[in-house]
Amino acid sequence: MPLKDYQSIHQMLKETVERYPDRTAYKWFPEVGQTDSVTWVQFYDQVRQVAKSLMALGIEKGDKVNIISYTCYEWVLADFGVTSAGAATVGIYQSNLPNDCRYIIDHSDAVIIFAEDEEQLYKLMEIRETIPNIRKVVLFKRERPIDDDWVIGFDTFLGLGKDISNEEFQKRIDEITPADTAGIVYTSGTTGVPKGAVLTHDNFIFTVQSVLQHASINDGDETFLFLPLAHVYARIIVHHSMLAGVPLTFARSMDTIIDDIKAARPDWFSSVPRIYEKVYAKVVSRAEAKGGLVLKLFRWACDVGYAVSDCKLEKQPIPWMTGMKYKLAQKLVFSRIREALGGRVRWCVSGAAPLNPEIARFFHAADILVVEGLGMTENTSFSNVNREDHYRFGWVGKPGPGIEQKIAGDGEIMIRGRNVMKEYYKMPEETAKNITSDGWLHTGDLGEIDAEGFLRITGRKKDLIITAGGKNIAPALIESVIATSKYINQVCVIGDKQKFLSALVTINPETVQAYAEEHGISYKSLDDLMKNRNIIQLVEGAVALKNKTLASFETVKKITIVPEFTIENGMATPTMKLKKNIIHDKFQKEIDAMYPTD
Repeated sequence: MPLKDYQSIHQMLKETVERYPDRTAYKWFPEVGQTDSVTWVQFYDQVRQVAKSLMALGIEKGDKVNIISYTCYEWVLADFGVTSAGAATVGIYQSNLPNDCRYIIDHSDAVIIFAEDEEQLYKLMEIRETIPNIRKVVLFKRERPIDDDWVIGFDTFLGLGKDISNEEFQKRIDEITPADTAGIVYTSGTTGVPKGAVLTHDNFIFTVQSVLQHASINDGDETFLFLPLAHVYARIIVHHSMLAGVPLTFARSMDTIIDDIKAARPDWFSSVPRIYEKVYAKVVSRAEAKGGLVLKLFRWACDVGYAVSDCKLEKQPIPWMTGMKYKLAQKLVFSRIREALGGRVRWCVSGAAPLNPEIARFFHAADILVVEGLGMTENTSFSNVNREDHYRFGWVGKPGPGIEQKIAGDGEIMIRGRNVMKEYYKMPEETAKNITSDGWLHTGDLGEIDAEGFLRITGRKKDLIITAGGKNIAPALIESVIATSKYINQVCVIGDKQKFLSALVTINPETVQAYAEEHGISYKSLDDLMKNRNIIQLVEGAVALKNKTLASFETVKKITIVPEFTIENGMATPTMKLKKNIIHDKFQKEIDAMYPTD
């Protein structure tokens, strides 16, 4: 199917509104047990209000507008309003510290900020004197009156554009071109300062259509979103579901995902690997904790599910007896996993980091297909993805329509297409280093392409470990294997220029505490457990068990248990990628202790 050349994101939205005016567009949970929603025509009316109000505040074509908030309906409404006014959206993670916010606000040249609530407002107040270009802060949620002309409530803001005519609004829309900037998305900054990837209307227009041609969507499908909209991955999910006319429900928070997904009952959704890892670890640990017949039944169901999974992967018919056993396994075991995800999920997407193939295989055994894809901020979060009817575990699939891929001489994956960003904002040298003169984007990933065009990621160039013995090792796979242990939460593999690999690991509080109580290990805090010899031996044993699935040179010989790597302590990005340089600096003493000098 040929891709359509829309003039702007607004034109894509208008087409959906005209096609499905009275269909539900977005749903959310204002209170526990309550659901609110808007239709596409209601959403469009509100988008127009936002755009007009921004115009009334003096927003011109090309201006930058920040949004600092958790994922919510207002975030999406503001985003579409900003781009419809010819301006560019610049998201900021709600978890960012004030100084990190200041950098993005200042560097992006923003003039208006949408903020979620008073917690975010306090951050902005703290740095107010250093962001003089900000004219107004618009609060999505306001619990009490604020006596400050710099701050305005969302409802009041929506009324500012009442004197802007529809003709003025339409004139602004008509001025937008595909080459205009729709957003600047700042990288998570695992190393160095964040860089702002400039994404055009055409980047979004092309990418969402390319994604849509890979997706298996049925009439009546619904989806669910909890990923941070400051990350382009979530923005593409929103634009993709918009173009398809699929209703999208927002989670209330990361803490309420389990309850919210049950209420939303999506047919498909997208996530990062960490969510699938946590579900897998919880399911397995619960079965093992119950033991006896329950554990035997669970293992039997998994064996049957894996047999069915193998038949599907090989496109072979499922033997009659295996099929009958699978129906029973579904009823007795797997139905509970499906119900935990709402009961209707057919498939899910995993992106933003590598997914352990064994976890994908487990979900497939439970009749939930998790298709892995590949994308990065600089290519509008999409280049490759597996399809529901053509997939492999451990591979990220074929490139989308209109996207080229190749492997450079040093093994790096290169991508070219209309999904590649325009530039890094105000960083011409960085742009030139990352995009070749003929349009190829350096992804920083290492990989291989087979005869069918399937791509497999083998590592990350900057993360590559070269041992003292000269072995080149990509730590991501090792980390994902070890992290499947029910006792382990996060893994950071160490070993560059060393004789063997070691790792800093964090423990799973729930399962480790349960183990301590079962075995009479006394403790007052998690820190006590981290230092307890019995717990250390437990985790060492868990790592040794996972080592059996790895090549000898990939095995982790020593581990040190450390506190969790979090966004708050600066050792993880908002998408839960580890900031390894910071981790190494923080725990240099512990790392040195694992490599005593001769």
